[in-house]
Amino acid sequence: MQTRDFDSWLATFRESIATYSYYTDFGKVIANANAIRRQLCLMNSLLGSGDKFEAEFESLAHDYPEILQCIPILLASRNKLIPVQTSEAFLVFDFKQPNLDLHHYTEFMRNTGLADLIGRRLVSSLVDYVFGVEAGLDSNARKNRGGHLMEDLVETFLKEAHLSPQKEVYASALESACGLDLSPLSNDGKTEKRFDFVVETKQAVYAIETNFYAGGGSKLNETARSYKTLALESRAIPNFRFVWFTDGQGWWSARNNLRETFDVLPDLYCIHDLEQGVANRIFQ
Repeated sequence: MQTRDFDSWLATFRESIATYSYYTDFGKVIANANAIRRQLCLMNSLLGSGDKFEAEFESLAHDYPEILQCIPILLASRNKLIPVQTSEAFLVFDFKQPNLDLHHYTEFMRNTGLADLIGRRLVSSLVDYVFGVEAGLDSNARKNRGGHLMEDLVETFLKEAHLSPQKEVYASALESACGLDLSPLSNDGKTEKRFDFVVETKQAVYAIETNFYAGGGSKLNETARSYKTLALESRAIPNFRFVWFTDGQGWWSARNNLRETFDVLPDLYCIHDLEQGVANRIFQ
């Protein structure tokens, strides 16, 4: 019988679990900027060239065609192939292996505004400018980094409990390794389920899912319904337990669906539960 109070449990959910390294990967930023530092330093010679920019750009690109490689990042693009629909034609600019006449690249600089940016010295250093662009682009990677934060946090608690979790284990591999029949979870083998962690003890095999939702959305309802089904299906499997660690104030918008899963899944826990030592209690 469920003895925990759902509302009290939900009230402990966190706003964020962002770590210091979540915000910007400066190692990546520095490495990316340094990879084209030489080209950027050559382009720096065009700063303040004003009306002479186009002629000087063509001269520089003629002598050092490698400078073209750094142009996409000046537009905050990592693509070396950039398509442009002009009034006359559809062009694809290749900045790694130039495929158009140099005057087309000069027109590209003019029409994208880069000629003004550089020629009028609106920035003092293209190297510094690219550091800023790279930092901005890296912020787009936060979603990917955030997806692993809860996994990393749960793994830390599991190891502190002297457990040896296996990461990213497919149900088929788990069946082979542990002699379990997980067909109820895979629609009789028609689908393949992957668990974030698996912990094996003498008493049972624990399949673990983790996630954190800072914001709401339809995905939360889908997740709650999916894990409710998983919880019910796993009851019929001997020596097998499904465990779900989740958190995040995004769940407030999907609390009713989460409550339904809470009512049928005894092994549903949050970060507060982990801090209270639940990993030492449940994995017997």
